[in-house]
This record gives sequence, structure tokens and C-alpha cells, in this order.
Amino acid sequence: MKKAKRNSVLTILIFIAALALGTYTTVIGLGSEKVGTAKNIILGLDLAGGVSITYEIEEKDATQQEIDDTKNRLQQRADVYSPDSNVYQEGSNRISIEIPGVTDANQILEDMGKPGALEFIDEDNYDKYAAGEEYEVVLSGSEVKNANAAIDNSGTVKEYVVELAFNDEGTKKFAEATKNNIGKHIYIIYDGAVASAPTVQTAITGGSAVINGMADGEEAEKLAQTIRIGALPLTLRELRSNVVGATLGQDALSTTLKAGAIGMAVVAVIMIVVYLLPGVISVFALCAYVVLTLLCLNGFNASLTLPGLAGIVLTIGMAVDANVIIFTRIKEEIGAGNGVKSAIDAGFNKALSAILDSNITTLIAAVVLYIMGTGTIKGFALTLGIGIVLSMFTALFVTKNLLKAVYTLGLTNPKLYGAKKEAKVNDYVKFSRIAYIISFVAIVAGLIALPVFKNKEGSALNYTLEFTGGTAMTVDFEEYYDLQAAESQILPVISEAAEVSDAMIQVQNVKDSNEIVFKTAELTVDQRDAVETALRDKFEVKEFAIENISSTISGEMQKNAIVSVIIATLLMLIYIAVRFSDVKFGAAAVIALVHDVLVVFAIYSIGRLSVGNTFIACMLTIVGYSINATIIIFDRIRENLITMRSKGEGYANIVNASVSQTFTRTIYSSLTTFVMVFVLYIMGVTSIKEFALTLMSGIVCGAYSSVCITGPLWYVLKTKISKNTNTQSKKDSGNGKKSGSKNAKTKNKSDV
Repeated sequence: MKKAKRNSVLTILIFIAALALGTYTTVIGLGSEKVGTAKNIILGLDLAGGVSITYEIEEKDATQQEIDDTKNRLQQRADVYSPDSNVYQEGSNRISIEIPGVTDANQILEDMGKPGALEFIDEDNYDKYAAGEEYEVVLSGSEVKNANAAIDNSGTVKEYVVELAFNDEGTKKFAEATKNNIGKHIYIIYDGAVASAPTVQTAITGGSAVINGMADGEEAEKLAQTIRIGALPLTLRELRSNVVGATLGQDALSTTLKAGAIGMAVVAVIMIVVYLLPGVISVFALCAYVVLTLLCLNGFNASLTLPGLAGIVLTIGMAVDANVIIFTRIKEEIGAGNGVKSAIDAGFNKALSAILDSNITTLIAAVVLYIMGTGTIKGFALTLGIGIVLSMFTALFVTKNLLKAVYTLGLTNPKLYGAKKEAKVNDYVKFSRIAYIISFVAIVAGLIALPVFKNKEGSALNYTLEFTGGTAMTVDFEEYYDLQAAESQILPVISEAAEVSDAMIQVQNVKDSNEIVFKTAELTVDQRDAVETALRDKFEVKEFAIENISSTISGEMQKNAIVSVIIATLLMLIYIAVRFSDVKFGAAAVIALVHDVLVVFAIYSIGRLSVGNTFIACMLTIVGYSINATIIIFDRIRENLITMRSKGEGYANIVNASVSQTFTRTIYSSLTTFVMVFVLYIMGVTSIKEFALTLMSGIVCGAYSSVCITGPLWYVLKTKISKNTNTQSKKDSGNGKKSGSKNAKTKNKSDV
């Protein structure tokens, strides 16, 4: 016993030390470089502010080498604006650029994708160039590997210079040109203007050169940037761009973090009040979960986006779910008269399969979302996936060992753990008929709303630019303009600057803020720049954010939305069918999932919520969360099939008993997750409110369908679509009227 207590003390001390070290790492960081601190987590552009652009390569026969050269050239251009910029290839013919923390967004959009012809011309050909005649170039910008500003200290006076490096082809051409033009100028021309005209002093054959005579470091850096930007090997067409003001991003980060902290505090209180000592343990495990999540984001170099941050807040609520399952089982065991020690062991053992199955199905949704999603949605999927894995670890390892440790140290009174009385069994099978009608009415109402709004507003759903294409400008003014003032005073300014009719521009006030969103058909960079300039000249503008999406991207997103939900649903069906060795469990779960998706879709339809990229994330999250609760009930049905069928109970009784036994778990689990999302909805920025609202609707709908529809639906599939249907149905109909009966005295042979 002394050894057991000693090990328990050691377990607690190790946990406290690990939590303290993890907390210190996330808050302060380790070493002089502050490794691991949360401040080092890479923020997405929607939080840090900045510019993101996606280009499509117009050449159909572009080689991978040409794509790589173009990507590298764009990276050099992007590095001019920020050392934290990132350029990467998407698919076979797209290149995306992310430049955080920049302010002159329109200039960047204009500079990044233009061909940027950079040419080196000798004196003889420059005269032809100036006269508009045909001319030959010494070499092009694509043959310059790099250019950097530097200081030459080799002489008596410090001199600012530009150092050039050429690729193999450029080295040969430049060697030949300098050999033939000693004492003459070589003109460096960028976009039709002479950037520099250095004099050749000697033949340069080593693949590098130095341009001297710079007045200062600024002039040297400017010339180096011009040469570095150079010419692009391929022609690019802008598919999508997004400009976010840094202030808007920081506000989103600050409010979301506060919402997460408040929500977590409320969840902690709920857990302690409901589950007593185990609830206290779960709070410590939850703290460990948050710290581990931050460390993982740092370790994976994951980019934290606003939807990703919302995903963390969501998974904090979901992380409690595994603890709720375990603690409910422990209370049941104690309520049945078992000792605390055996109740703890049984609680974890009986909850294991349900925790694994429910979290794996949610993980399937996260993986599909990560593979099919783009941009910020990938960030949401990543944080959701990390959260699922870590929640299982903290529940099955941290909570388990801490709970056993405090018991061994003397906290053995059953009152500290609570006891759950045998659940009152309600006739959910009978009530399901009413539930089916309620669901049918809700779904039909949502479908009817589609043609109604189509005729009334021209669009069945409130599609965002991500699904329709176009340009959206979010302007944060110093003062508030209502819709009428915006249309009469601001709209004409935009119309004139962009050279589009007023009828082509939609105006939308953002609730509880001075922000106004102006949506129109796709605008060019020049048009966007003209609009921003005009608005800043005539109004007091705090922030100006632009999102531009082509019809190509929007069409793909619509397709991905449908495909993602179908793939995730099919994979879940397969997993459940295999795990439960009965396709009826999988079929019932998928039908319930379709129900949840259609009900939430009705909320989108009737409520005119924005249907865009986050719509996909909402739907798949709801699918994963809903099936989580469903599996808990199915797991109990599977367990009760063994014990209750041997006593002659029918399937209706088994379903009613299983749903009743898991009812409190469903409510408390849904409540903790709902609280987290509700606080996010109350405190979050505008761009996340609809996301949170939809998730809240999905949580409520998932709890409703799991309790009122899924179990009874399995009963229908089991009894109506199987052998001996008539006999079984009669048997179960009788049992359903006396749900919860423990001493059935008659048996139907078809039930054995």
C-alpha cells in the first residue's frame, strides 16, 4: 500500500511538473529564442492581416521546371514585402502566395502577378529600343538567379553596391556581353523604364557581378529588389485574392481568445458541479489539453486561422465529452452498489469502445475536410483533428491516472464521485413517430424556401463570393452609416471609381459595428485600387479589406462541398458497419446524419445564412459531432443486446433503455460544447458569428436526432427490414407499451 501511495504521489507530481513546464513554455518559451511560446504560432492572414493570392498558370504545357522557376521568382518578389511570406504550388497549375503583415495591399496585388519584363540591353541595341525598333537583349530577368544590396568595404570609402548572381545560361550570356562591351553601358530595363545603366569595366565570366555607384543603401536595395522581382517564366491569371487589415485580424484574435477563456471557465464549473471530484480532475486534464494543443500547433508549424481558432474553442467543449462518458459510467457503477475502485475501473473499460468509435468517426470528417478544403478551412480541419487526438489522450491517460492516484491517496468516499440512480425508461420508440413529423416539417420548410427566395431575391441560397465569384470590399468606417446612408452617399462613390453601375453593387451592414460590405462582380486590381483611394479621400476609413474570387474557384468550391459531405458520410457508414458488425447500425446512423444535414440546411435556407467555404466546415463538423452522440447510444444498445435479450426483452425495450441510460451523457456533453460555441457567438467577430450560430444549431439538432430518431430508426430497420418481421413487430409493440420491464415472462421464438 505504501508503494501504491508513493506511486500515486509521484504520478501527481509528474503531472504538475509537466503541466507547469508546458504552461511556462507556451507563455514564456524556452531558451534565448523562446522556443515553444504561443506567440511563435504562425498566424493566418485573417488574424495577422495581409494579402493572399492564388494564380492559375495559363500555359497548358508548362513544365514543372517552369512552374518551379515561376514559384521561386514569386517568392523573391514576396520576400521584398515580408520575410514571413510563403509561396507554394496548389495542384498542377496553380500557385498561391501569402504575405502577412503588409499594408499597401493593392500595390502588392498589382506587382506580384504582372510579367515584369526585365531586360539587359547593350548600347547598340538600346538606341533601337528607344526608337521603337526591333532589338536584341543581352539576357532576360529569368536568367538572373539573385540580386542583393551590400556594402563594399574593400576601398578607402564605404560604398553601397548591388551584387548579382546568374544561372548557367545567364553566366554564359553575361560573359559574352561584358567581353564585347568593355567601357560601354549595359542598360537594365524593367517594365519599359531604365532602372540602371552601369558601365562595363571588365569581362565578367564567373557567374556573378557587382553594380557600384549607388548613392546610398536605399538606392541599392531598390535596384536589387527590381532585379530580384524580374520576369516571370509563365503567364499568371488571378483566381482569388484576399486582403485583411491587421487591426481587424487582431480584434478577431483577441475576442476569440477571450471567448475561449470564458467558455472554458463555464465548462469547468459545470463539470465540477455535476461530477464532483472527477469533475475537478477533468478540469486539470482540460488545462493539459489546451497546453498540448498549443504546443502541437507550434511543433507542426501550423498556421492558425480564425476558423482554426474557432475549431480549438469547439474542441475544448468536445474534449470534455470523453470525460462525461467515463464519469457517467462511474456514477452508474456506484449507483448499482459497486465500490469506488471497481467503479473507476469499470467506468474506463466500458467507456473505451464508445470513446474510440465516436472520436474516430469525427476524425474521419476532419481528415476529409483537410484533404478537400482549401486555405483557412484546412486550418480548421487541422486544429479539429489535433483536438480529437489530444482529447482521447487526456481522457484515457491523464484523467485515468490522476483519478486513480487521488483514490489511492485516500479520497475513497463514494459521495465524492456521485451515484447515478437507475434511469427512468421513457418510450422513445413511440415518441419517434412525433419526432419524424417534426423533422419532416422542418426539412420540407427549408426546401420550400429555396424556390421562394429564388423568385424573390434571385438566389435560392445566400451564397458568398466563394460560391458565386466576384469582389467583396469590407470597409470599417470611423462613423456609422445605416443602409440608406450607405446606398445614397457611399455607393455612388464606389460606382464611379470602379466604373460599374449602382445596380451591380450589393450593400450590407455588419451588425454591431461600423463595417459595411460591398459586393460586386469581379473587379480588376486597378478598379479595386481606385475604389479604395476614392473612399479614403471622401470618408474616414479605418480598415479596408478586399476579397476577390473568380468563377473558376467558386465552381470548384461548390463541387468540393458536395463531394466532401458524401465521402465523409460513406466512410462513416463503412466504419460503423464494420465496428458494430451490423449494417443496420451504419444505415441508421447515416440516415440520421442526412437528417441533421437537411435540418441545418433548412436553417441556412430559411435564415439566409451565408453559404460559402465555412458552410462545408460547419456541415462536416455537425456530421462528425452528431455521429459522436449516436455511437454512444449504439454502443449501449450493443451492450444491452447481450444482457437484455437473454432475459427475453424485445428490441423496443432495449432501444428505450439504452437511450434513457445515455440521456444525461447526451445532455451534458451537448451542453458543454454548446456553451463554448455560444460564448464564441456572443463575443466573436462578425465573420465568425454565423459559423458559431450554425454550429449551435447543429449541436442541438445532433442531440435531438440521437435521442429521438437514431435509436428508434435502428429499431425500425432491425424489425421491419429483417426476417420474421411480423412476429418481431408484434412482440416489440407489446414490449414497447411497458418499457423498462425487467421480468418479461414470455418469449417469442423469433427473438431468441
